[in-house]
Amino acid sequence: MQSTAQSAVQRTTRRIRYHSYGGPEVLTLEDVPVPVPAAGQALIRAEAIGANFVDTQLRRGMAQAELYPRPFPRPLTGDVVGTVEAVGPDADPALIGRRVATASEDAFGDLVLADARRLVPLPDGLDAGTASALPMAAPVALGVLRAGRVAPGETVLVHSAAGAIGHLVVQLAKVLGAGTVIATASTAAKLDFARTQGADVGVDYTDEDWPEQVRAATPGGVDVVLDAAGGDILRRSLDVLAPYGRLVAYGAASGELGSVPVTDLFALKTVTGFSLLAAQAADAERAAKELDELIAYAEQGLLRAAVHARLPLTETAEVHRLLESRAQMGRILVVP
Repeated sequence: MQSTAQSAVQRTTRRIRYHSYGGPEVLTLEDVPVPVPAAGQALIRAEAIGANFVDTQLRRGMAQAELYPRPFPRPLTGDVVGTVEAVGPDADPALIGRRVATASEDAFGDLVLADARRLVPLPDGLDAGTASALPMAAPVALGVLRAGRVAPGETVLVHSAAGAIGHLVVQLAKVLGAGTVIATASTAAKLDFARTQGADVGVDYTDEDWPEQVRAATPGGVDVVLDAAGGDILRRSLDVLAPYGRLVAYGAASGELGSVPVTDLFALKTVTGFSLLAAQAADAERAAKELDELIAYAEQGLLRAAVHARLPLTETAEVHRLLESRAQMGRILVVP
């Protein structure tokens, strides 16, 4: 009887879904059958899951939901750190027992299926927060800096510098030799946090005169602006660019995609976009080399993801409330 009861428990696992748009309260913890890895897949027992702000927008059915069309019930994306428990056909059985990280479209659960080809092997002893950044947050941070062609000694403006990606951008800007790094955030505490990550100057972007504060710090203008806010922040960022300055847009956390008048570019300014998925599709070899570079930085202690909070899977709604409050500094981890 005991063996039968144990096997019954083993046949189910927990996951988070939502069946309609709405606030954090629509997130539901469900018991479901244990997933079975298909060809090329691995089954990972999650140790920690890095939460993504974009899911709060998708959950509410905001504009970005159109970019991620999915039927209900819908899962939550995230960055899973854990141990491979099983693999499907055509996946290397040597992966079983390995500690790995991966980005997943269905991340919030005790057991997560993943493409075995996209698993990130983790260095021994690497903390869960930094490990969770390696599949997506850190490659985005490095990617936007490379898209901005940051050169040694240049001035870099990092918006949302206390966020899950922003604080890594600050760290990597310094690793790549940036001169002055200016961080923007919405509170004094976040600006203090950004300074601990390597920022030289902090500016509160909720101040109406934040562009003037940036210009005061860099009278000649900023060489590179990295923006994930969009909307008014993106438009006003063009004003602080130096001649031949570059702005890289890689998100729209404000909920506004925004637009850039062509005439604003005549002053020798450039705007480009960055998407990790597009970068991986365009040059998979380069993406793999940059991931190896990031793993090396993590091993050397040059890249560390700060963890704002760790919450259990049962409190995923609270995780979304924290994300929507914009109070977090660094990552929020869910621990199954």
